[in-house]
Amino acid sequence: MKGREKGAARNAGGFRRQVRGESQSRRVIGRQPVLELLRAGRPVNRLFIAEGAEGGSMAEITARAKEAGIVITRVPRNRLDEWASGMNHQGVMADVAPFAYADLDECLRAAELHQRPGLFVLLDGIEDPHNLGSILRTAEACAVDGVVVPKRRAAAVNETVVKASAGAAEFVPVIRVGNLGQTILTLKRSGYRVIGADTEGDCDFTDADYRGPTALVIGGEGKGLGRLVRERCDEVVHIPMAGRVNSLNAGVAAGVLLYEAIRQRSAP
Repeated sequence: MKGREKGAARNAGGFRRQVRGESQSRRVIGRQPVLELLRAGRPVNRLFIAEGAEGGSMAEITARAKEAGIVITRVPRNRLDEWASGMNHQGVMADVAPFAYADLDECLRAAELHQRPGLFVLLDGIEDPHNLGSILRTAEACAVDGVVVPKRRAAAVNETVVKASAGAAEFVPVIRVGNLGQTILTLKRSGYRVIGADTEGDCDFTDADYRGPTALVIGGEGKGLGRLVRERCDEVVHIPMAGRVNSLNAGVAAGVLLYEAIRQRSAP
């Protein structure tokens, strides 16, 4: 974790995130998301802690906040209940700067510096913030170089996403683009093989080759891949289903493909 704490303005990939079109502060809710926020060295305007909230990770949260010079305000628990709008805040909430989206070109350059092939995840119309948070959590665990989301008809990173990601959203680069199809072409020009996942994919997901620079494309809930996005993929795979349900949750599908990529890259 110490390596993550160095260079607060940059993430582990070595690039600086850029705020694009965001102007208002946001709230990070829950102990683990707030703790990861502090570990990442992200700017925090103020930390709100419920009166009487102690134990567990709260000691580390308050210690890190004090070390960083962050103002800590004790408030009644019902005040946090109101601010959290029904979410489980666990007695802590941070008021932070707007989420800083990453830049694709900078992520590609950072990926070239690694000793392994680059790995990106593109999300085609993921509208459920819980799904997005789950994907970011898995992407961070797999050391993904960037997660690409469209600006329209897709979930943006908010407090629900950050909490669902268990704080991983503070570490994995999230890239917001206006045109997913154009982004696919950019990745292909950079030497990436683009593999889409769809229930009507051409082959089993284990038959694809993920060992080189790879971009995985996951379709939205119930809609799958858009026509143009599908056409621009180098290959479209499917995950075999033995039960009565014919598709997986987008977060689960992303995890299946990512760990297949990790498995192949780890094999002799």
